[in-house]
Amino acid sequence: MTTVLVRYFASARAAAGVEQETVQLPAGVSVHEALGVLRERHPSDLPRVLEAASFLIDGIAVRDHSRLLPDGSELDVLPPFAGG
Repeated sequence: MTTVLVRYFASARAAAGVEQETVQLPAGVSVHEALGVLRERHPSDLPRVLEAASFLIDGIAVRDHSRLLPDGSELDVLPPFAGG
């Protein structure tokens, strides 16, 4: 099993209804597969936010969603931010 701490920011937090959660996933799970689990856990509003969000694994930006999540990692969900 892989344990991942998922942290939600801004509108992702509102869509998930929690600031963070610990998720148990199968070993060797990719970011893409983890996002599928998050969509299932929070089906109302989070899937829409995840489509536009950026992600960090342990503070490093992830663009390749086939990347595997290490056990004990943190996955940050960052929705688009406006401002200037």
